[in-house]
Amino acid sequence: MKHLPYFCKGEVVRGFGRGSKELGILTANFTDSVVELLPGDISTGIYYGWACVGSGDIHKMVMSIGWNPYYNNAKKSMETHVIHTFKEDFYGQILSVVLVGYIRPERSYDSLDALIAAINNDIEEAKRKLDLPEHLKLKKDNFFRASASSSMMSSNKIVNGHDL
Repeated sequence: MKHLPYFCKGEVVRGFGRGSKELGILTANFTDSVVELLPGDISTGIYYGWACVGSGDIHKMVMSIGWNPYYNNAKKSMETHVIHTFKEDFYGQILSVVLVGYIRPERSYDSLDALIAAINNDIEEAKRKLDLPEHLKLKKDNFFRASASSSMMSSNKIVNGHDL
């Protein structure tokens, strides 16, 4: 995937509500307009990287890009699980992410428990991989500093791309 690392930001919107209610794993969802701008060579599946809400701290994250076959979604989504406990939700805020690497393709599961176990394995793998020096350096990328200084950007403006 020639577009990795991939930088994007956009407003956090309400998703299906399954992350917190069914899975016990909170996710932040991007608007459809952010999803539609993904490069064609960004395959569906599970990614890992860095995320920042508004002008806050930068945290490890995992992201599902695709149709979530277990749920048979009708449209493609980008669902980010920021590996951090937040005191409150952040709908309407700007989420900035850097996709650093690919973990696996998306797939369906025989049970909700199997899906939850797979997500937890993805989270652990992301934590390990993001501790590697080549990935740690992206946590300090200027993209996040630029995101913090432009936190007053309009919520309908989005930024996507490889070189910002």
